[in-house]
Amino acid sequence: MPLFACILPTFNRPDFTVRAVESVLAQTLGDFECIVVDDGSTDETAGRILSIRDPRLRLIRQAHRGVSAARNHGVAVSSSPWIAFLDSDDLWLPQKMERQLAFMAAHPTVRLSQTDEIWIRRGRRVNPMNKHRKSGGDLFARSLELCIISPSAAVLSRNLFDEVGGFDETFPACEDYDLWLRITCRHPVGFLPEPLVIKHGGHADQLSRTVPVLDLWRIRAIDKILRSGRLSESQRCAARTALRRKCRIVIAGALKRGRREEAARLQALLAEYGLSDREGSSHAS
Repeated sequence: MPLFACILPTFNRPDFTVRAVESVLAQTLGDFECIVVDDGSTDETAGRILSIRDPRLRLIRQAHRGVSAARNHGVAVSSSPWIAFLDSDDLWLPQKMERQLAFMAAHPTVRLSQTDEIWIRRGRRVNPMNKHRKSGGDLFARSLELCIISPSAAVLSRNLFDEVGGFDETFPACEDYDLWLRITCRHPVGFLPEPLVIKHGGHADQLSRTVPVLDLWRIRAIDKILRSGRLSESQRCAARTALRRKCRIVIAGALKRGRREEAARLQALLAEYGLSDREGSSHAS
């Protein structure tokens, strides 16, 4: 049984995917399986991957079902006790998995960890804003604001992934935000403060740029975790506060653009929680 599995979903990204796979195959810790899940590509992506000869590399092809289904499929066919993810437009530095699994071995109670990252935007290195900076510990409150755990930097135990139910395949975006909420409400996150992932962004087919109003999916994830019964009272208070804030922003934008049905649905959701979309008219306790 390999020590870890790298799950790499892709869709019509031959050049990016080949570079990502090469960064996995170059790992100094060689005891792994690399599972590329081709999510219905219509170009040469699959052929390019099949041309790479390495017994640790495996290509799985499926009809186009989205990144969540691709990641879940990859985990399902893997056999390793540790699961790592790599987005097709990102890269691992060679010591990434060796350093991260050594960290996990030194912290045996940690079931999810992440490393720091190097950010590249449109070919240039940039410094992330403070709100995006990686950290560890109790991350639930921070995770309500935005996704602060990157799939490409994360490693988690297979039993934790199975315990929380994997990625929600009904989410076209913010599926990682949803997963991290379900994990961080119960488990601390380990953090290795070494930049061992190169994260690329700014290209036209980046998922976050192709799905409109991402906060709608974050709102859905917060609503989902609130209904789960998994939250402590303080976590529930923080989630309600975040729900109200995000709903107010989306409602204002929807009304401005004439999307009255969307605004009405969110106003009804707030009312269900005894909240309000108006400043100062309700508290979120």
